[in-house]
Amino acid sequence: MPANTKTKVVTGVNTRLSYFHGWEAVSAMSGAPEKFSTSVLIPKDDTETIKAIEEAIDAAVEDGTAKFGGKVKKTMLKLPLHDGDTERDDEAYKGHYYLNASSNSAPQIVDRKVQPILDRNEVYSGCYARVSLNFYPYNANGVKGIACGLGNIQKVRDGEPLGGKTNAADDFATLNDDDFLS
Repeated sequence: MPANTKTKVVTGVNTRLSYFHGWEAVSAMSGAPEKFSTSVLIPKDDTETIKAIEEAIDAAVEDGTAKFGGKVKKTMLKLPLHDGDTERDDEAYKGHYYLNASSNSAPQIVDRKVQPILDRNEVYSGCYARVSLNFYPYNANGVKGIACGLGNIQKVRDGEPLGGKTNAADDFATLNDDDFLS
C-alpha cells in the first residue's frame, strides 16, 4: 500500500535538528521501546513548510475517523506541532515551531547530493537539514492525537551545535614535551 502523500511533508532548508538520535535508537523513558528520533525546529518565517505540516495534520485527522470512533474536532486531539516561543524555555527554540519525530527504523541520512553520510559526526543536534515526515492518527490509552513519523534526513549545512557539549580544541591547549619536565 503506498504511503499517503497527503500526510507526508519534506521540510525546508532552514530546519534544524535538536535532540538528534538518528544514528542509534534510544528509549525516551525507562521501559519504553527504543526509537530513532529528533526534534525538528522550523523557523516561523518558513510559512511554506508550516502550511504543508498543517495540511498534513488535517489529512491525518481525516484518516483517523475510524481510529477515533468517528469524526472528532482537531481541538480535542493531541497535536505534534508546538510553538517554541511559548512552550519551551530554550533559546534555540525561539522564533521556531517544533515537533518531535520518531521511527522504529533508522532514517537514511544523506548529504546535499543525496549520497549516504557515513561519518556520524557530520549530522548532530544543531545542524540544518531537510527532514521527511509522515503524520498519522493514534488512539492509545484513551489519548487521541496525531503523531509524527521520522522519514529520512538530508543534511543541508552545519550549524552551532546544541546541547552544551564543547569541542576539545576549545577546552584544551596543546601540550609540549617540555610541559612534563618541571
